[in-house]
Amino acid sequence: MRRAMKLRTQIVLLQSAIMLVVILGSGVAAAWLQERSLRDAYLDRMIGVAYSVAQLPSVTEAFDDPDPAAVIQPIAETVREASDVTYVVVSNVEGIRYSHPNPDRIGEVVSTPPDAARSGELVTTTETGTLGTSWRAKVPVFGPDGAIIGQVSVGILESELHAEWLSTIWILGLCLAVAAIVGVLLAGWAAAQVRKRIYGVEPDEIKSMLETRNATLHGIGEGLVVLDDSATITLCNDSALRLLGREGDDLAGVPIAEVLDAQLELLLADAGEQQLVLAGERMLVARADPVVVDGRTVGTVLILRDRTELDAALRDLAGAQGMTETLRAQQHEFANTLHTLGGLLELGETEAAMQVIERAGAGGALAALEPASGILELEVAALLLAKRAQAREHGVELVVRERSRLRPAAPAGDASDWVTVLGNLLDNAIEAASGGRVEVAIDDVDGELGRVVTIVVDDDGPGVPEGRRAAIFDLEESTKPRAAGLARGYGLTLVRRVVDRLGGSAAVEASPLGGARFTATLPVARREVPA
Repeated sequence: MRRAMKLRTQIVLLQSAIMLVVILGSGVAAAWLQERSLRDAYLDRMIGVAYSVAQLPSVTEAFDDPDPAAVIQPIAETVREASDVTYVVVSNVEGIRYSHPNPDRIGEVVSTPPDAARSGELVTTTETGTLGTSWRAKVPVFGPDGAIIGQVSVGILESELHAEWLSTIWILGLCLAVAAIVGVLLAGWAAAQVRKRIYGVEPDEIKSMLETRNATLHGIGEGLVVLDDSATITLCNDSALRLLGREGDDLAGVPIAEVLDAQLELLLADAGEQQLVLAGERMLVARADPVVVDGRTVGTVLILRDRTELDAALRDLAGAQGMTETLRAQQHEFANTLHTLGGLLELGETEAAMQVIERAGAGGALAALEPASGILELEVAALLLAKRAQAREHGVELVVRERSRLRPAAPAGDASDWVTVLGNLLDNAIEAASGGRVEVAIDDVDGELGRVVTIVVDDDGPGVPEGRRAAIFDLEESTKPRAAGLARGYGLTLVRRVVDRLGGSAAVEASPLGGARFTATLPVARREVPA
């Protein structure tokens, strides 16, 4: 198997390649700019020299002499040597030379057209003449009367321009070479620093660790949420998304306050301790632990567990236990009744036996929740049985009022909502009416807007002060003292959220029993029946 290139080597090669491309591009651009700058400097020089010669009175006056070259040639050569150009050629309108670096060429026709003498304007061009290919500037020469009498051509050989450009460009090349060497060394140093920061781990090893971490993270049954130092979510596993009710969403970058009703400061104040928090309508158990790296706190890890599912399991267990205890009590009650009836019959007290039978009624504790009672939804009936047993343990009498009525739920979700609302209202009422009485009334009606289930729970406890009734459904708001390790104010908040989701209402007022009356109205959404 071919071994992958080491990360340090990859970084050095990549950075070196990028750097060389940048250096070469910069070098080519700099060389081109240098060549243009050199040409512009020579162009300015040539134009200046040409106009200077063309405007010299001694030159213009010499055009009328029998031998103009005798005057113009010395002047042109002096100017050429002083200005460091290749040639200064003066000619008349016919192109006859009056000056030339090679005196033998004087009197001959110029090798290129006298463009300036014909057009009367400055002409710059690259042409090949007797001295070779040169870059030249041609200007017209005007006589005293303003007529064009000739031209001055000043130029420099392209070979000389190229040689001068090369004489300066090698310095640029040397600087670029030094920069490339230094860049490669810095690339090696940077690669070593990167490798040090990632603890010398190679890319394949990083990939393997990430895959293992993701598999482990998303395979954990508990919710795991990682926060940065600003309480923003940076990582969230699948279980946490499920518990937060955001399955399929990407919560990275979302503040934790938007998905969890909990103050992070309070969770961190009791770091390592489990605390109750709310996520929508779901009650969770959360534990916060700070993330410390090199002695510095860089974030927080939240571990979430589902308290709602645990409560549902405990509720079911309590319901089963309550029913078992009720059946056992009913068995003893019937046994005692039968023994009493047997004794009365043996004594011939028929009338007394009939009175015992009448007092026994339908025959037991389950009678109030039989189908004849009107509570036909089995989950709600089981909850009432369980809460009745729980109430007896607290010395509270739980009564389901006559004419209560509840039909079976069409979808399972409706029954779950009814159980959530009724269970939390009963828990509060039983605790408030310790040693007293709790009454439940359930009404199920069909109106113009559809089916509506109304749950009313009364207790004879201390009640809710009128000034606190508006806030009693807020999170962590409770009229009861907060005991050590016991969370308060979550049950009624769940009731309010379920009611709001269903489009209903929840209210509290004074009860005829002397305590508080909680009323929850739960509309049942209409669902089309398949044809």
